[in-house]
Amino acid sequence: MARIVLGSYMVRYPLGGNLSWALQWLVGLQRLGHDVYFVEKSGYSHSCFDPVRDIMSDDCSYGVAVVGDLLARFGLGGRWCYVDAGSRYHGLGRAEVEDILRATDLFIDMGTHGSWLDEAATAKLRVLVEGEPGFTQMKMARRLAAGEVLPEYDAYYSNGQNIGTVASTAPLAGRCWRPVFNPVVPELFATTPAPADGPFTTVMNWRVHETISFQGRQFGQKDVEFERFADLPARTAVPLEIAVAGKEVPMDELRAKGWRLRNAHGVTMSVDTYYAYIQASRGEFSVAKNVFVATRSGWFSERSAAYLASGRPVIVQDTGLADHLPCGEGLFAVESVDEAAAALEAVTADYPRHARAARAIAEEHLAASKVLGAFVEELGVA
Repeated sequence: MARIVLGSYMVRYPLGGNLSWALQWLVGLQRLGHDVYFVEKSGYSHSCFDPVRDIMSDDCSYGVAVVGDLLARFGLGGRWCYVDAGSRYHGLGRAEVEDILRATDLFIDMGTHGSWLDEAATAKLRVLVEGEPGFTQMKMARRLAAGEVLPEYDAYYSNGQNIGTVASTAPLAGRCWRPVFNPVVPELFATTPAPADGPFTTVMNWRVHETISFQGRQFGQKDVEFERFADLPARTAVPLEIAVAGKEVPMDELRAKGWRLRNAHGVTMSVDTYYAYIQASRGEFSVAKNVFVATRSGWFSERSAAYLASGRPVIVQDTGLADHLPCGEGLFAVESVDEAAAALEAVTADYPRHARAARAIAEEHLAASKVLGAFVEELGVA
């Protein structure tokens, strides 16, 4: 058994999809028999989102309560720490968490931007796992070109399966990148029968980051790629719905084209509402961020993994993932609106078969026991 500390963000953005993403890692590592802890810092001013009041502030009370309750449900109560903007410690105290980090076998930085590296200086291994393939490497390359010194880790992993290979055009920023899928713990997802009239859905941010410029090219977000599939409702009888948040969402235009719209924050108010939204769907249709597509990153989201684990077929824009996951039954990687419409028709023509295949892909290729088991074995963590 190894002591593993995961650093990520849950308190700062305590919505269901984000909480579920980190939870799969924590519970997955715990069920492999490891001694697991979670740490997080505020990072910057007004970094905490309160979805009830719909504000960003330094008040972490909502997120602290949500994360404390959630982790306690999964046997991780008393195994977490959040340091707020005033340097106050919540959950584990400062002395406790520093003692844990000093003696940890593996520290995983999954979104803390190096803020715990001093405390984890004596950890046997410090590993970066990045979830924005292409985008992360471009930012790192730009910082290096500007003469900045980047935080150093013992190993670098990406959720983009093609990062570091000839299949992707993403830069490497002088690092050797290894692939890792976002894991799921299948037992956490119910495979209830899908409603016969349920829509294909997704949960998405329209535009989170600003466009990034790299080597004379512009790389955008989902708003860029969605235009290629905007006419999909007119090409199928299958109802399509997006639970959307973000900047400058063209609500009226989307409704006019036949898209059903929901508020993303409303359906992801908690992990339970997020899972309920997936279960009320017949499957997922989603585009990917432009940067993931343009670099052929091989990215596959934790959200799509959750749909598969729930026995919901998934149709997603291809990022180069077809070389890494079985496609054509339960999971489809599409490049055009015509391919998306054909995939929807194929799924509805034999829904039970595709639903079973979706769950099987989650169990065989994305299960935390396999993904994280291989991850820690590759790192030599007992």
